[in-house]
Amino acid sequence: MILHTPLIFLFSLFVQSPWLVFSINPPFACDPSDPETQQYAFCKPTLSIKRRTQDLMSRLTLDEKIAQLGDITPPITRLGVPAYQWWSESLHGVSSGGRGIHFDGPIKAATSFPQVILTAATFNPLLWYQIGQVIGTEACALYNAGQAEGLTFWSPNINIFRDPRWGRGQETPGEDPLTTSIYAASYVKGLQGSPYQGGYTPQVLQASACCKHFTAYDLENWEGIVRDSFNAEVSAQDLEDTFQPPFKSCIEEGHASGIIYITSDCDAVADIYEAQNYTKTPEDAVAYAIKAGMDLNCGNYVQKYARNAIQQGKLTEADLDRALQNLFSVRMRLGLFNGNPNRYTPYGSIRSDQVCSQDHQNLALQAALDGIVLLKNTESVLPLLKSQVSSLAIIGPNANNFTVLLGDYAGPPCKIITPLMGLQRYVKATRYLAGCQDVACNSSSIDQAVQLASSVDYVVMFMGLDQSQETEALDRIDLVLPGMQGDLITSVAKAAKKPVILVLICGGPVDIDFVKSNPKIGAVLWAGYPGQAGGTAIAQILFGEHNPGGKLPMTWYPQEFTQFPMSIMRMRAGPPNFIKDRRYPGRTYRFYKGYSVFPFGYGLSYSNYSHEIVTQSDNQLLTKTTINLHTINIDKNLNHYHIEEIGSEACKSSIFPVVVRVKNHGPMDGRHTVLMFMRWPKELNGRPTKQLIGFDNVYLKAGEVGNVKFAVSPCKHLSRATEDGKWVIDKGSHFLMVEKDELEINVSS
Repeated sequence: MILHTPLIFLFSLFVQSPWLVFSINPPFACDPSDPETQQYAFCKPTLSIKRRTQDLMSRLTLDEKIAQLGDITPPITRLGVPAYQWWSESLHGVSSGGRGIHFDGPIKAATSFPQVILTAATFNPLLWYQIGQVIGTEACALYNAGQAEGLTFWSPNINIFRDPRWGRGQETPGEDPLTTSIYAASYVKGLQGSPYQGGYTPQVLQASACCKHFTAYDLENWEGIVRDSFNAEVSAQDLEDTFQPPFKSCIEEGHASGIIYITSDCDAVADIYEAQNYTKTPEDAVAYAIKAGMDLNCGNYVQKYARNAIQQGKLTEADLDRALQNLFSVRMRLGLFNGNPNRYTPYGSIRSDQVCSQDHQNLALQAALDGIVLLKNTESVLPLLKSQVSSLAIIGPNANNFTVLLGDYAGPPCKIITPLMGLQRYVKATRYLAGCQDVACNSSSIDQAVQLASSVDYVVMFMGLDQSQETEALDRIDLVLPGMQGDLITSVAKAAKKPVILVLICGGPVDIDFVKSNPKIGAVLWAGYPGQAGGTAIAQILFGEHNPGGKLPMTWYPQEFTQFPMSIMRMRAGPPNFIKDRRYPGRTYRFYKGYSVFPFGYGLSYSNYSHEIVTQSDNQLLTKTTINLHTINIDKNLNHYHIEEIGSEACKSSIFPVVVRVKNHGPMDGRHTVLMFMRWPKELNGRPTKQLIGFDNVYLKAGEVGNVKFAVSPCKHLSRATEDGKWVIDKGSHFLMVEKDELEINVSS
């Protein structure tokens, strides 16, 4: 298995292309003022893209073709084709990672949204789409202003957050395949300029999305096992029902114009020969990759060795043409072969004043507000009343650190408010102590912190992780808080006059079991890496201006989970002799059999909500129903139905509605997320314990009742993957679950 990029991209310094000359105009081909371009068919937008790309390729020499197959492509000066940089990043905002975007012109910043793991906690696909829209818009503005050499973005990261120690789990939408699949499609549609619902525009792209990375990639560098050479052995069952669904959704639902199967990650082709020793020569590595369907090599391996591979008979020019057809098609769909984008493309009118607009910054604040998760609130310690807080202590290494709020793959933010700054707006008598020199907290000023905590009305602590603990190329070893953070929290809580409020800023989960059971710690918030508006969002939640409604998109495991190697790819739990006579507990809420510090989907609110599954027609309680699958030539002796044999028409006709009635019992208005799960009566044949089949949000005033409607597809939502990776529906009972309420579904033919 090819695993990828040995480079660390965060805030990396780019090497400026020798072909780049900054100007007020963006790079483009087919200048209509140049009479020579009039003769080129590839410059005629009225022709099909296939015809145009074929014309362009027919004019290229072999060396010119080879030069276009790396992420840094030189100009084809004689044809008026400019240089192009394929690698840009936009994980949660237009980023300074990669080579294609430059913030050294008039545009100095871009809207920085929360890191993806926190945005996922909103369970709001429309928000995910809107974030993609904003990023695409700001990317176009940078390009139109002459501050970009490309509009292809290697985002989103839709690998499953399989192990809590993974350093890049923060970049993903979490551990659930359905959530990640819906996130992928929503973000991609927004970035590329497609409608949120309905069809898409295949000929016109606002920007190009590339869903990444190679499937089942979720390990950086753990106990000497590194991603570049790790052989991830994945079962057909796990591949089909865990790892592949997001990539399928990315293409089939989101219509992404790129994916890291046909775009290599950086230096992945070199890894085939140099790290994995899969081939005997570099030429073999290049030939294998291109013949397997790769179009673009991030790196220069193809550019260095493709000619030799052709001369050795391992590769043909036709193989290169196949790849180039796709590459030039994307650039043409971006409008970069239509003349100056400022005049001749649908997105050419996007100007620099749309970057960091107030609407965009408001959306960043909304994402942080709606994603932050309330984990504990004993005796309603929160929200705080401003009139009752005369003095406040802010303690912790993450309280006043600008960069920690952003997470990895961030660009320069429009502006940034730290938690300390946000809370100082509410309480003038606010005192601050870091408590630790940094997040590692190898030493701590506990005595000073204790003294401060005992002298004020309330204490809010900002602890957790940062990119020195979890990031690309860096997995965690432990799940507990680093260094002396735990001792600092316990000591401060003991000394404080009132129960302490703890805010965790981190991407991956941490084992804070000691906090859950400590009555002196009254409230806990998980704020992820909340982006440029993080400090404002945290302050508004603490003081009750926003009712928290986020839900955890990943399981929070105990420290004891670290006894199981990250290298075990198996999702399902194993027998006692599976690993050193210890019972392997499985991974993620779907299969994990152990204790959870906090489960997937957990999240409190300042309000209390109740749920009931009701009939769509008369809103009466519903506890059991039967659905019939009208199948043809199905073996009646089997205890399940094969999806392939049921057929698409029967699957479509079997979809039925389910309505969940939700009541907000107060005391506050709020946005509430409804998660619908499905379970089987027994966990046989590798069935998940339960699996998420749908989610939606509803905003309710205190005392208000509302309905959330789900369309349940038996073929999609009641099915499971067999050991050989085939999808089947079991006969008999299935249970739809919304918290404690259940609806039994009986499947028959």
